[in-house]
Amino acid sequence: MPRALAAAVVAVVTALLLTGCGGGGVASQSPVADVRMHDDDGLHGAVLPRPYALPAVTLRDTSSRPYDLAARASRPLTLVFFGYTHCPDVCQVVMANIASAFTRLDPAQRARVSMVFVTTDPARDDAAALRSYLDRFNPDFEGLTGDLPRIVRLGRSVGVYIEKGQRLPSGGYDVTHGTQVIGVLPGAKAPFVWTEGTSPAELADDMTTILDDKVPGL
Repeated sequence: MPRALAAAVVAVVTALLLTGCGGGGVASQSPVADVRMHDDDGLHGAVLPRPYALPAVTLRDTSSRPYDLAARASRPLTLVFFGYTHCPDVCQVVMANIASAFTRLDPAQRARVSMVFVTTDPARDDAAALRSYLDRFNPDFEGLTGDLPRIVRLGRSVGVYIEKGQRLPSGGYDVTHGTQVIGVLPGAKAPFVWTEGTSPAELADDMTTILDDKVPGL
């Protein structure tokens, strides 16, 4: 990758860290939903010059079984999104877009892609709450919960930062977090990032390109 392009990708990813869901906090200072990369990799999302590496972090899935994302991301592509079921806005939009993108794949393609939703609010999102939430989008989507420090560690490994937001008049609270979608390949490497504004058609197109091994250098 040319040096100038690599710098542009890093700038996009840095901006992504400043995007948030919920109210206030560092993570919501600069929306980047319309950021697009114009390069020769054939994708609407960004290909990182240096892929993220997922650590071994054991959480629990929607059946309350241990789940290590780094080890379990064994399909040709796994999409990962961090959010929470009480999110009032962005999380639902992103999840709906991902679900719509999956419907644009043929059955053989869908069988080669996993989708994992990692809660940023484990105090409220237990296994049952996650399963109920994800079933509204796609029953095949998996959800992970567990100890917050482990979730924070996993999030930081892929550039997603999490912090508790402001308390709401209702007595609840927001959770501020990065809203990018991460694409993970077998071997716990994550070279792909999509912004919250990526459309279902764009995401489906990118998934098809990745599954067809048409991304240069990967």
